[in-house]
Amino acid sequence: MRFTEHELTAALTGAAKAVLAAQDKDVRRGRADIDTVWAELDRYQRFVVLDQLGGQILPVLVALPDVVVATGTRATYTDREVSDTVEAVLGDAGGRVRRAVVVKARTALVQSALAQIPPRQDPDALTVPDHL
Repeated sequence: MRFTEHELTAALTGAAKAVLAAQDKDVRRGRADIDTVWAELDRYQRFVVLDQLGGQILPVLVALPDVVVATGTRATYTDREVSDTVEAVLGDAGGRVRRAVVVKARTALVQSALAQIPPRQDPDALTVPDHL
């Protein structure tokens, strides 16, 4: 699938925030907001999280089958399509049980990333604000 750089960045950042929210006890208990926790990370800490997830998510997003995305909508894929793509990209991942766990986890991670992609905009209808 051909995603724009902005779409890939939004997908990766959204997935990173979801993973960080699952790992942070205060966010899970509702004592902290994930956007605040993300903003409090320094650039290197954010890089580490994004780098680790990028190796897992980006190859799958690029390998997804091409679909026609109408203006104002997101690219949508079934769990089966994402799962098949994850399996194709994964290669050998140890035993059968370990591979099944990795495929399920990575499929959920990619679906989370796809949910964060902003709706497609029409490139021909690009409008410039008056204040520029």
